[in-house]
Amino acid sequence: MKTYFRILRYAKKYWHYLAVSMACTILYAALNGASVYLSIPLLDTLFQESAQRTEQAVKPTQTDSMLPSWLKDIKDSAAQSFNNFIFTNDKLESLFRICIVILFAFLAKNLAGYAQAYFLTYVEQGIMNDLRNEAYRHLHKLPMSYFKNERVGNLISRIINDANVVQTSISAAFLNAIREPLTIIVFLGIAISISWQLTLLALIILPFSMLIISWIGLKLRRHSGMIQEKMADITSIIQETISGVKIVKAFGMEEYENEKFGNQTRRFFRMMLRLTRTRNLSSPLTEFLSICVGVVIIYYGGKLVLIDHSLKASEFMGFLFAIFQMMPPIKELSSVNNRIQESSAAGDRIFEIIDTEPLIRNIPGAVEVSGLKDEITFDNISFHYDDSPELVLNNVDFKVKKGEIIALVGPSGGGKSTLVDLIPRFFDPSSGKIMIDGVDIKTISIESLRKLMGIVTQETILFNESIRKNIAYGLGEHPMDEIQKAAKLANAHNFIMELPEGYDTIIGERGLKISGGQRQRISIARALLKNPQIMIFDEATSALDNESEQLVQEAIDRMMINRTTFVIAHRLSTIKNATRIIVIDRGRIVQLGAHDELIADESGIYKRLYEMQFRDHL
Repeated sequence: MKTYFRILRYAKKYWHYLAVSMACTILYAALNGASVYLSIPLLDTLFQESAQRTEQAVKPTQTDSMLPSWLKDIKDSAAQSFNNFIFTNDKLESLFRICIVILFAFLAKNLAGYAQAYFLTYVEQGIMNDLRNEAYRHLHKLPMSYFKNERVGNLISRIINDANVVQTSISAAFLNAIREPLTIIVFLGIAISISWQLTLLALIILPFSMLIISWIGLKLRRHSGMIQEKMADITSIIQETISGVKIVKAFGMEEYENEKFGNQTRRFFRMMLRLTRTRNLSSPLTEFLSICVGVVIIYYGGKLVLIDHSLKASEFMGFLFAIFQMMPPIKELSSVNNRIQESSAAGDRIFEIIDTEPLIRNIPGAVEVSGLKDEITFDNISFHYDDSPELVLNNVDFKVKKGEIIALVGPSGGGKSTLVDLIPRFFDPSSGKIMIDGVDIKTISIESLRKLMGIVTQETILFNESIRKNIAYGLGEHPMDEIQKAAKLANAHNFIMELPEGYDTIIGERGLKISGGQRQRISIARALLKNPQIMIFDEATSALDNESEQLVQEAIDRMMINRTTFVIAHRLSTIKNATRIIVIDRGRIVQLGAHDELIADESGIYKRLYEMQFRDHL
């Protein structure tokens, strides 16, 4: 229940809507009871003489002797006033009056029910919206290492599917858990006022129902958690298949993917059947027990009417109406615990995201930086991922002066990309520190640190928006002339103007409506518009054809002017123009110097890599 109470705390900001809903709930329960209680004078009017009605209108009941005198006086006064209004010497007039009262009672009850449902829905949707937003916002605070270990489909499923499951439990807490008990109390009060012996007999069912509800609820929580995990598996398969649809088709693996998806959905289908069997078990069991007691009540109550004459027929019918009106809320309450357990399981999965502490965050009193004034220092940097003790970087130590172009080369998997990922704090070093102008970047606010940097990677990330918004990403409504200037510097303006909508062209999810070279140039334009002091190129041209590579490289060369640049080299010209070249192998710096120095070292790894990788450019 701890998880469930945590979910309910989100309702605090909607307390005024909740208060109105609760007031309407109380009114609904009271009017529901009144609408049934009115059946007694209706039956009296139809089947008894006026004189008999008047004499029996305030006849003491079996329960009156149990009431305090002041409460009995109030009850008698209210009953007398009601009877004086309803009962007249004209039976037709009495019938008309009771029909009008019943009509207004049901009208008011349904109006209260409508208002209660509307305001509760507002609360319900508000809580779900806040929960989703908080989980989504928290995702942005989590480091890259978190996403490295999590499936995208699983995260999507938690924010979408699990939040939907949580939604169903809000009404269970604020509607069913309040309205149904109130309804039961109202009808129980009516039943007791008519015959406490019959009511006591009816209450025999409750202990059995509670045991059944608790047992089924525990099973539901376990099954619900398993189902949400299986839904996450299905979402992951869909996401991976859509993202890799080209490879699936190229290798003719459609049937394989269909079979894999079918296996998961079949398992989900079987699990849903098990959940449904468990969930639906409580309601018929509760109803059957209710009917068993109901049959006994009918027999015993009939005896009181026919043999003992201690109960009027109309009162007995009113009692039966009250008892049988208690059955639907009792059945509904039997499902409340089930829904709470299901939502708690879903809530656990959402709170698992929210409760994940971001390993990379601002320290208290983090400083702001406005620019790079002198140098960036890498002081004995070592790094390994959390799930592996093997060092990816090992005692990397060097300095970069402002305005230098640093080319990083080395065998694949040597740690080049990891090294540049440490600069904007996508990861933090396992040991050592990186300093900007002598200030440890861990003490600099993440926001101001990343404002200094522009990053262009091999995998270009664009969004399903217009080209204009993609270039001005993070800058709001930016002047169009500056956007175009950045696009021209990135060699992107010409192809953009050839598109149907120009800068307002929507480029599709991940920018798939345009070519790889075009995506890369938009990415460079985006970095140019930000006008960063530090640029990072992570093999930005390695996946492009020759023509696109040349256009992109020209744009990169322009970006390097008057900027401190880190580039994981791909082109010969980039390496030759670099201030210094750092050769990294197995996480260590094995060579460092200018191109001419390194190429002259016959035994160095750089010469071998140079001849293998760049021979086509010679």
